[in-house]
Amino acid sequence: MITRRLTLALSLGLALAACGQADGAKTDKTVINFSILSAEARQTAEVEWKPFLEDMEKATGMEVRPFFGTNYTGLIEAMRFKQTDVGWFTNQSGLEAVRRAGGEVFARSVNPSGVDGYEAVIIVRKGSGLTLEDVLKCDRTLNFGMGDAKSTSGTLAPMTYLFAPRGIDPNACFKTVKSAAHDANLFAVGNNVLDASTNNTASMERMSMLDSDAARRTLENVEVVWRSPRIPEDPMVWRKDLDPALKKKIADFMFSYGVGDTAEAARQRAILVRIQTLPFKPADDRHLIPVREMEATSAMLQARSKGDAAAEAAAKAELAKIQREKAAAGG
Repeated sequence: MITRRLTLALSLGLALAACGQADGAKTDKTVINFSILSAEARQTAEVEWKPFLEDMEKATGMEVRPFFGTNYTGLIEAMRFKQTDVGWFTNQSGLEAVRRAGGEVFARSVNPSGVDGYEAVIIVRKGSGLTLEDVLKCDRTLNFGMGDAKSTSGTLAPMTYLFAPRGIDPNACFKTVKSAAHDANLFAVGNNVLDASTNNTASMERMSMLDSDAARRTLENVEVVWRSPRIPEDPMVWRKDLDPALKKKIADFMFSYGVGDTAEAARQRAILVRIQTLPFKPADDRHLIPVREMEATSAMLQARSKGDAAAEAAAKAELAKIQREKAAAGG
């Protein structure tokens, strides 16, 4: 049943979100519409998530309808139009879901490596001789890959920590700038289609888990020339207006899945590792403070580079507000 629904969701899901139709959700709530941000190929995400979604159906007694997409805006719009109830987002897209789609953070993923968080990176083809200094020359000779505009590691973190502090606009720096999913950018750099690209350590770890010659060759053919400061793990977001009873049903499943020392818990943890998390932890909107801080810092630096004093002052005020919230939250 899951496989048939996956095919339907993949072909129709994002189109429905874009046009604002309401067919994706059921008002009687016999269905949980679960959106999944797929930074890699949809076919890969379908295989990795299928066991988790099937277990969620069994535990909740409800149909779980998956909604996959590599387009961050599509997933946000799907939640805004109430076509989805809950989903896995990146920090940046999760922030937009909270701001524009009535979303609320309720959980966060946990890196299976035991290291809390991940890093944005710049990768080049191994043996190309390209260094970070070459990337930052901005002589318009390199073909560069970036993530979606709402990607935390593919766009926001590199802009905040690398490009904006140097007054660099990637579109004016490189010969071409291609926007694509992380796995597509990995393959493009590994196969010498792109000279360099943004990516992240979590995506590269996912690639290493694929049992394929293509994945192994790709990772062997790339090297990292820049790393960002550590970024918090991804949030899980549900619609704030969901019935409390449904929220409890979802939370009971999420926070018990893979927990314990039984054989069943071990089986569940193995499934979670395939989607690159350990058992989920409770969280709230304070989880998004670091990405808000990155966003405000990037805005301040870009305004400064353009000589826009008013925009710089507004960004500084927003940054000060966020830092007060961070201190109050114990961050």
